[in-house]
Amino acid sequence: MKNIGDFKQELIKINNQVNEEMYGRGLDWQKIDIIGDKIIILALNRRISVLRHIDEKDAFTARLMDLALLNEFKIRIKTYFEDKFQLKVRTILKDYDPVNQLAGMIIITVEPVEEFFEKIFSKTT
Repeated sequence: MKNIGDFKQELIKINNQVNEEMYGRGLDWQKIDIIGDKIIILALNRRISVLRHIDEKDAFTARLMDLALLNEFKIRIKTYFEDKFQLKVRTILKDYDPVNQLAGMIIITVEPVEEFFEKIFSKTT
């Protein structure tokens, strides 16, 4: 990895991989912004058909299933992220809007991302 752009591309791959593992499909699009120790990811993630059908009959149960899936997603993304980048995660906040099919995630790291990668890049040059 040579720069923050490469970091973002690798993170896009990880996010897509976890989506494929959990939901059987990748994301339609995603955008990543980095602000200090916060990585903000917005993505278009089409609703799983089984949840769409449950949502029509019992929105509360569908929401509970969404929360369980979000929790498992956060566990997996944290593991992949820390293994790939060797940058520790403080917490991950994630939500999903089933009406607009948008997912939002904030990964908060223990140190600012740019500073972490400046240290890594300076060691390799």
